[in-house]
Amino acid sequence: EAINDVAIARMLARVPHPYGLEDARAFLAATQASDLPSLLVFRRTAGQPRLVGGAALIHNGSGDARTAQLGYWIARPYWGLGYATEAARGILAIGFDSLRLTHVTACHHLDNPASGRVLEKLGFVSTGISPSVSLARAGAAPARDYHLGRDAWQVPYGRRQPALIAA
Repeated sequence: EAINDVAIARMLARVPHPYGLEDARAFLAATQASDLPSLLVFRRTAGQPRLVGGAALIHNGSGDARTAQLGYWIARPYWGLGYATEAARGILAIGFDSLRLTHVTACHHLDNPASGRVLEKLGFVSTGISPSVSLARAGAAPARDYHLGRDAWQVPYGRRQPALIAA
């Protein structure tokens, strides 16, 4: 239910609209088979936790196992509350610090500037504009492309590589 919102699906590449139970099952099966991390974001409540969104690293098609593409989404009631930044930061930490990725790419449709602000807060640098496919749009729409290297990731968050000692 959280992702079955055309305003969300239109901003994502691989999410159809409407998004049904079979789509959710297929997503969960695919993420279990992946060697890259994905997570669902929940908000604690007095009752049942509420699904807020999700974030993942996916293979970007380059064939280089040291690179990935970042994706994330947040349900409409939680927009503007920092969940996207926090979820993306957590996924990037796993990618760069644990999996030792060398760089991560991302993009956002031009009609979604809030996603661009998330990427810029995380240190991503724009590399240009290109068409990006969206299943919910049934075609491509212009998107801004971004890049973040491991070195740029480590500096803003105090992560320093240990000094190499010459033998």
